[in-house]
Amino acid sequence: MPARPNHLSNNIVFRDGVQVMRMDLHVHTEVSHDCQTRLRDIPAWLLRTNTRVIAVTDHDEQRGGPELKRLVADLGLADRLSIIPGEEITTSEGELIGLFLEERIPPGLTPEATVQEIKAQGGLVLLQHGFDPLKRYRLRPEATQRIADQIDMVETFNSRLSRHHWNRVAAEWARARHLPVCAGSDAHTLRDIGEAWVETPFRLIHTPEQLLQALDEGVVGGRWTHPVYAYGLKQWRNLNGRFQRKD
Repeated sequence: MPARPNHLSNNIVFRDGVQVMRMDLHVHTEVSHDCQTRLRDIPAWLLRTNTRVIAVTDHDEQRGGPELKRLVADLGLADRLSIIPGEEITTSEGELIGLFLEERIPPGLTPEATVQEIKAQGGLVLLQHGFDPLKRYRLRPEATQRIADQIDMVETFNSRLSRHHWNRVAAEWARARHLPVCAGSDAHTLRDIGEAWVETPFRLIHTPEQLLQALDEGVVGGRWTHPVYAYGLKQWRNLNGRFQRKD
């Protein structure tokens, strides 16, 4: 087992004498077909940005979260970072996120069947992307209405929506239903991770109950980026990353 890398920066933040952390619950890695972020590069970035909790939500794949969790443990960082295994699942009517998954959920199921699979694993159902009509894979409004009573939390800040307005619409929808709210960067490059967050008192997150408690005590924030600029930034970061990588 490798020793804890003491050279890594560890950005600890206090507010009013209380250590706080950020949580980003919508992150992609190299396990996703459209992302090149290496798992091995993520822990250092999390420490640097005080993003202590992330949910790995690769497209129709679940293995990224457990693999990153093992890497964090091998680095001796399990007392600093929490990794939630998840999956961004392509249903027959758009995408849903499942958190705290033990196994991959196959794409193509109905939204109702997808929710059933998430709940059968003891997981949480996260409605992401707000209500942005330009998000190609957003959950269709009629499907959202059908499963509304089974949604556990709503992403009310996504860094990659077409307009920040749709984050506000999601927040209003969640508030009307008294649902917990969260944030997700929808990161597809390393430096995207942590661009949307919930800031909450520091704790380790191992269970759905612990996450819901942290959300209840947290404040949503983030940096919205226009999708055209975000696409160009992604291409530049990916190209720049190729030159900077050292295996």
